[in-house]
Amino acid sequence: MNWARKHSGNIRRAVVFLVSHNRLEFLPILRAVRDYRGEKAKQDLRAGINVALLALPQGMAYAYIAGLPIQYGIYGSAVAAAVGPLFSGTRFIVLGPTNATSILIFTSFLAFNISQVEKLALLPLLVCMVGVFLVMGAFFRVANFIQYVSRTVVTGYITAAALYIMVNQLRKVLGLEIEIPKGTTFFGVLGLTLDSIKDTHLPSVVLCLATATAFYLMQKKFRTLPNVAICMVLGSLFAIVLDQASQLSPVLEGWRASEVKMLPPIDATTWSPTIPTLDPVWISQLAGTALVIAFLSILEGTSIGKTLAAQSGERLDSNQEMFGMGMANIACALCSGVPASGSLSRSKLNAESGAATALASIFCGIICGAVALALGYLTKFIPQPVLGVLVIAIGFSLVSPFHIKLVIKATRSDAIVFATTFLAALFIKLEFGIILGAITSIVLYLNKAAVPELVEYTANESGQLTPLGEEGKRPDPEVSIVHVEGELFFGAAELFRDQMRRVVEDPNLKVVVLKMRNAHHLDATSVLALMELVASMRKHDRYLLVSEARKDVVRVFRNSGLIEVIGRKNIFADAAQNPTLSTAKALRRAKEILGGEQARVSIYAEAQKRKEASRGAGS
Repeated sequence: MNWARKHSGNIRRAVVFLVSHNRLEFLPILRAVRDYRGEKAKQDLRAGINVALLALPQGMAYAYIAGLPIQYGIYGSAVAAAVGPLFSGTRFIVLGPTNATSILIFTSFLAFNISQVEKLALLPLLVCMVGVFLVMGAFFRVANFIQYVSRTVVTGYITAAALYIMVNQLRKVLGLEIEIPKGTTFFGVLGLTLDSIKDTHLPSVVLCLATATAFYLMQKKFRTLPNVAICMVLGSLFAIVLDQASQLSPVLEGWRASEVKMLPPIDATTWSPTIPTLDPVWISQLAGTALVIAFLSILEGTSIGKTLAAQSGERLDSNQEMFGMGMANIACALCSGVPASGSLSRSKLNAESGAATALASIFCGIICGAVALALGYLTKFIPQPVLGVLVIAIGFSLVSPFHIKLVIKATRSDAIVFATTFLAALFIKLEFGIILGAITSIVLYLNKAAVPELVEYTANESGQLTPLGEEGKRPDPEVSIVHVEGELFFGAAELFRDQMRRVVEDPNLKVVVLKMRNAHHLDATSVLALMELVASMRKHDRYLLVSEARKDVVRVFRNSGLIEVIGRKNIFADAAQNPTLSTAKALRRAKEILGGEQARVSIYAEAQKRKEASRGAGS
């Protein structure tokens, strides 16, 4: 602590230096403040109030999901919403605890089988590690790679997490006293709940049914209102009425709501800074969980932000958002908060409420903190089953039949990724599900990318180039024009070489022209494959020419020495102004190679250039 105070100035200067030298802004909120006017302030304040009314009950619910005191969710909502925009500068993402991060905390700490006191002691370290991973990711611009993780992974994970949330809250809704052993899966929790269902507490169930009915009707008729907060108040009032009625009527004597468990009051006056304990053993044990939470947070946050930004016709800098999210998590670690991610419901409400700048989120954070300080003691009137049924409602809203149907039917690969993520999350662990899903998604993508498409062309009776079918016959002698489409990195090189060998096995084939305008990402492996192909063709007195070679292709050829192997006069650079000129030159070179043998090929460019581009050459 003393070291941190002594070197705080140096630390700040180092952070500013690293951020400024990596195209990140240190405090982009200053741009919004410079021309801030009264109308924008009104819009932001209105949006801030609306979002705070949602963030407060959601913060309690998510802390409840995580198995933490409810004030941790409120503190996290306040701090993340206020700090994040200072470093992200956006109005599209409202940060705070979410269902995904909360369920990960719950399952992770459950696996360690530690006491509540130990859990609260380790929480600042976990949240701080999440923040550090996010800041480091922003510095290395990791957000640019998130696009390669399929949205199907998120759909599978969120669906499994939602089911886990709902089944885990059932025992609280039914008023059951069940201890969940460490490492218990979704089906394990469900089995334990069903085994104890005979001990259901009826007053708790009545409160839940009343709250669920009110929430359903409010959502149906008044979707724009803060229905979670309203129904929490209605459920608490109904508990008081039910308790009073049970005291007045002998018939309802067994329905005393005073026996229902209530939430503890929040004493925000004790809210104080927390310093993470830097224990190397726990750092190593929590690193995996922190990395998964950081990964999921940026995946979740950028998906939400990009969608809302696109609807407004604006652009979102994912790495800047990642930086803001990281700084928000570090602040939460120092202020008794939970990990912060981008909240879909709060971000959407913020946009629908007319937020003009990132200050709307800051207002939301300030309001959440003020309410916690002034009215936190009122939480003692909220029954636990009421909050539990609202948590189930939140979880139910996360299951999207439309998205599930879409990803299952879209492609076979999407169906495999969804099933892998969903089943692994339910049968093993949630965090394992998202990791396995992401790996499966990338493997299937590489499998597709590693199959370059080769289309062989020949001249038809009118002189135009047409694809040669499987039954097609080549004239004698023949120049084959092969169009290479797709990736030629190491994963595709072997397939490319095998496909090309099948092409050049025809004894009538003398010259192959590779059209490489749409061949991408050549590397050392693909260069070696081409060298081996050239060597094999030379043994059989055949020649390889390259046309439509882009600058990056020519650079790889030159740096690797492949340009000398093929021959400089056999490589023809791409001409953007005349797409067919390069191939026309290659065909003239083919005619030189064929010598006196006669063949004909006509190359057609766009209509106005056909006469210039159509010439006799070796086919």
